[in-house]
Order: sequence, then C-alpha cells, then structure tokens
Amino acid sequence: MVVGGTDTSTNTIEFAMAELIRNPQLMKRAQQELDEVVGKENIVEESHITKLPYILAIMKETLRLHPTIPLLVPHRPAETAVVGGYTIPKDTKVFINVWSIQRDPNVWENPTEFRPERFLDNKSCDFTGTDYSFLPFGSGRRICAGVALAERMVLYTLATLLHSFDWKIPEGRVLDLEEKFGIVLKLKTPLVALPVPRLSDSNLYL
Repeated sequence: MVVGGTDTSTNTIEFAMAELIRNPQLMKRAQQELDEVVGKENIVEESHITKLPYILAIMKETLRLHPTIPLLVPHRPAETAVVGGYTIPKDTKVFINVWSIQRDPNVWENPTEFRPERFLDNKSCDFTGTDYSFLPFGSGRRICAGVALAERMVLYTLATLLHSFDWKIPEGRVLDLEEKFGIVLKLKTPLVALPVPRLSDSNLYL
C-alpha cells in the first residue's frame, strides 16, 4: 500500500500541475472554486474536498490523459475465453492498454486535449471500473485496492497547492509534458515550478 500509493499519487499530481500551468485559465477556474469554498483566510481542510467538483474533474481528466499505470496490472484468465471474437487461452498474461482506451477518439471528444469540464458534464464516470472507457484503476475483483487512498491524497494535495500558491515556470525553463513510459507513467522531464503565495495571511503558511 505504501509503495503503490507513493510514486503513483505524486506522478498524478505532477501531471495535473503541469497541465494546469500550461493552461492558466483552468488553474484560475480551480482557484476561484477554492476561494469560494475555502476562502483566502483559511487553509484547505479534508471537509472541503467533497465541495470541490472542479478539482475532482481535474483529477479525473489527469488520470484519463495520463493514467498512472498505462497497461494496468497484468491478468491471467482462469479458463480459456473468447473476447470480441479473439480466443484468450487459459493462463495467458493479459495487459489492458488504458492509455489508448482513454484517448480513443470514438469515445472521447478531442481526446488529447486537457479539458476537465468533460467530467462535469459526464458525472457517471467514476473510479469503480463500471465505465469501460475510463479505467484508471482497473475493474472487477482486481481493481486497485488503493483507490480511496489515492483519491484523498491527490485531491487534498492538489487543492492545497492550488489554493495556497500561484505557479509559474522559472525563466529560461521550458514546460515539457512528454511522457516516459514504464510500469508507472511519469513525466520524462520532471516539473520545476515556482510557488507564489496567494493567501491573505502569511501566518497560514507556518
């Protein structure tokens, strides 16, 4: 749980922050929601998280475009099965390419565009694995055991970073969202960003 919930969550947060820095109008919308719910005189608390639908939409869109485990955890069928006209022999190691599924233009409008609003319009997309076009945590009995932990960690951390600071790229650096594929998906070039305090009371940062 500790290993599986560390790199995976931090990579998701890093992708989300990179996408928001590249799309400052989306960051402003997220910060406006945070200012309305939390206020600039307070810090983000866990009780605020359920009142932040746009932050949740950002997390979902990040997991759609940059799924943490792009091929999920491998599966092996207990019996030979036929899926979509293809025979899958018993004990075959099966990988599900969710990276491609979640970028399918037949399912997703403008699939390579980072647009959290799509999840405000389609609230049926959740993390339970019942929608086979959106499977960042897998599905069925082998769905990721850390879904609840990941959701809380990413939402709380992302909300805190966006609420407490404005973010910008240091002068002379280039924002690069090229992905590095592996068991876990990550940015090929780690994100470097400068925080600019935005809360009304400096004591809130202590």
